[in-house]
Amino acid sequence: MNNPQATDMALAILRAGDPFQWYVITLLALTIYVYVNEIARKNWKSVAAGLSLYMVHWFVEIVNALIQHFSGHALWTVPTGTAFLILVGVGVEISFMFSIAGLIFSKLLPEDPQLKILGINNRLAFTLGNAAFFSIFELFLVRTPTFVWVYPWWGAFPVFITVYIPFFAAAFYSYDWRPRTQILFIGTLAAVNALALVVFAGVLHWI
Repeated sequence: MNNPQATDMALAILRAGDPFQWYVITLLALTIYVYVNEIARKNWKSVAAGLSLYMVHWFVEIVNALIQHFSGHALWTVPTGTAFLILVGVGVEISFMFSIAGLIFSKLLPEDPQLKILGINNRLAFTLGNAAFFSIFELFLVRTPTFVWVYPWWGAFPVFITVYIPFFAAAFYSYDWRPRTQILFIGTLAAVNALALVVFAGVLHWI
């Protein structure tokens, strides 16, 4: 699939109702269950890790969509295979996954934030390890018709540096922050993302 074709296909289904499938409702219910279960257990640290990653995810996807608006092509795009394309580079299914990814992987963190793994602080080690895993997994995704890296210079290493390291650093470092700092970080990013969506998607129709 060539890049102009992938962009055109993605824009054709952007927030369209035609591809919708009922399994989206099940995914929503399961995502809510994950958070309700953690809240019931008062596992606030994992909740903060999950929401921190998710807010960074939305910020990155908004930037990718703005790149599409100003340059004609996003860095990555989803031309098919989703029941609902939220922004040019993210379908509802992958967004649900990222909404709980930080929460899930935070459960593997050692209790001691100062513990070192192979001489590296464990929070940094887990950040780099998870970022590498997700970046390598994208090598498989781009071999399917559902996910396209648009530019030839964009690949696993740029994704590793600019996308997945920020994702998991936000999750694993926020895990240890004081509640006030967690709330400030998550709340600020949520406000920035909400304002960007209102302005760029709702008012200007750029993304």
